[in-house]
Amino acid sequence: MKKYQITEWCRLFLRQHVSEGDLCIDATAGNGHDTLFLSRLVKESGQVLSFDIQPEALDAARQRLEAAKSLDNVRLILDSHSHMDRYADPGTVSCIVFNLGYLPGGDHSIATKPETTIPAIEQGLSLLKPDGLISLCIYSGGDSGFRERDELLQWLKTLDSREYLVILSQYYNRPNHPPVPVLIHKL
Repeated sequence: MKKYQITEWCRLFLRQHVSEGDLCIDATAGNGHDTLFLSRLVKESGQVLSFDIQPEALDAARQRLEAAKSLDNVRLILDSHSHMDRYADPGTVSCIVFNLGYLPGGDHSIATKPETTIPAIEQGLSLLKPDGLISLCIYSGGDSGFRERDELLQWLKTLDSREYLVILSQYYNRPNHPPVPVLIHKL
């Protein structure tokens, strides 16, 4: 049996919701792993919008994409994910991926915050097509603390169950504040 990291666990579901030609968003580009994953799923006829507020994150993503020859269908955007509605129209996006916390290998004082993450997810919900999916990888503890996790989990409870299905998973037997995978499916 494969040993799933949080991102790989979420990708199991993303593969079922993303098709060739789709528009997808990587709301937190980081080092470009999810951007590349989405780029391969949507193929040449699709597009991936990849956001980050750190130029070094977009540089790392660009290098990863160039090495994989997958840059043609990706737009790297130096902007907050809380502005994604400026780059995509409502009802056009198949999936949005969020890996919350800080840039791996980067400055730990620069991390996602509920003040921008929650508005970004709200925008993302309006951008999703019916049957679209948002994937959240919520990291907490250590440098990133618990405030974003706690506020986000509380907010997710308020989503209208007639419009969205929210699935929360746990790595129940892992120590030290394991990440929390969440899927939001637009009905």
